[in-house]
Amino acid sequence: MMGRQTGGQDRLFYAFDLDAIVPTNHLLRGIDKFLDLSALRQHLSSFYSYTGRPSVDPELMMRILIVGYAFGIRSERRLCEEVRLNLAYRWFCRLGLEDPVPDHSTFSVNRHGRFRDSGLFRHVFESVLARCMKEGLVSGEGFAVDASIIKADANRQRGVPGTQEIDWNDPALTTRPVREYLAALDEAADGASPRKPSKRISLTDPQSQWTAAPGGPAFYAYSANYLIDLNVGVIVDTETTTALRTDEVAVSKMMIERVADRFGLRPKRLAADTAYGTAATLAWLVEDKQIAPHIPVWDKSEGKDGLFGRSDFTWQAATDRYLCPGGTSLQRYRRTFKKKRTGITKDNTIIYRASKYDCMICPLKPQCCPRTPSRKIARSIHEEARDHARALAKTPAYEQSRNDRKKVEMSFAHLKRILKLDRLRLRGMSSANDELLLAATAQNLRKMAKLIWRPPKNDGIIAPA
Repeated sequence: MMGRQTGGQDRLFYAFDLDAIVPTNHLLRGIDKFLDLSALRQHLSSFYSYTGRPSVDPELMMRILIVGYAFGIRSERRLCEEVRLNLAYRWFCRLGLEDPVPDHSTFSVNRHGRFRDSGLFRHVFESVLARCMKEGLVSGEGFAVDASIIKADANRQRGVPGTQEIDWNDPALTTRPVREYLAALDEAADGASPRKPSKRISLTDPQSQWTAAPGGPAFYAYSANYLIDLNVGVIVDTETTTALRTDEVAVSKMMIERVADRFGLRPKRLAADTAYGTAATLAWLVEDKQIAPHIPVWDKSEGKDGLFGRSDFTWQAATDRYLCPGGTSLQRYRRTFKKKRTGITKDNTIIYRASKYDCMICPLKPQCCPRTPSRKIARSIHEEARDHARALAKTPAYEQSRNDRKKVEMSFAHLKRILKLDRLRLRGMSSANDELLLAATAQNLRKMAKLIWRPPKNDGIIAPA
């Protein structure tokens, strides 16, 4: 027969055990097992006053933030509502049924204040990484690096051409992201060469970059940079940069050095795409860091439309020259100079030229230099490192690295599709970096929970005693 609900909600007392209500196989139980925030209060101690009213517990705020980033809850206002209503979230945050949840504005005040000043988010990220290393998920033998474009919280219409003069003293523009942008300009002006202005500058988040790199209409964005260990794909470092290839390559070096300094991880190989295969980067890896670059060489010297490329010329190191397919030589100098010259250009290359008279009578000229009087070849001063990378590309280890490199792309896919971080919620470079650190922390915690943690074998619910 049809059942009818009995009882009601007018009971005065309840026998309630929050731990018994949360399913034993809930993901937060696994995350809680590997999250240790015992050192958090000591890390923040110098940023709190010894007098006054007690503040909101910083460990509580950090646990709430981890819930938000681990489950893709992008709004802090909505996150506080979810923690207020969701029993599993309350359990993870060490809140009782009647304990109040902090107001959403508390997170903004602390994020832009003591949390950022103390480097708290990086501290928590590195403590989770140390736990990954303790659990044996990080081998340190091979790394992969890559960058992915993430949309900034900036309207496409709220921008001006990069060449236009902007009155940053306008009261309407005196926002925190603008102040950070101006401070970064002042810092970069000290001895640094001026950078070409962006095509468009956002008035709401001027540190974001106008880009059309993913294809389609251009938008304002940042680059999320990940350095991962190739064992199971643990993120060992992350950094936010502008959406420029030069900045992405430069920050990859910084991440490799930072991981070596703080954790002693020095990989034997690095996998990356062609954007990282410049001569200077390959030389830095091979000569300075003794890291095998499993990276395609950035090379535009190969011939097109049936013309000879540089690989058709033979390099003779002993005589410092190239031999062309016709047997004539390409030399650095064709005459003797009174003042010795290095022959190195601003692009760190050395130009080797053939004799115009040899090329004019050569029957292979239509295949070699049909539109110039003679052939020339630009050889990088780091060509030995480039040759070393080319040789590695023929090994089985290189093929394995190319397959393993997919793990960093999978991390970005997880970041955007599961954690919902395809668009930043906060503005400014420092805020974007905070978001990325929290997201990477959540990804590493989820990875440990799914690879190591094993819940008890039952129906997923602990029956109340």
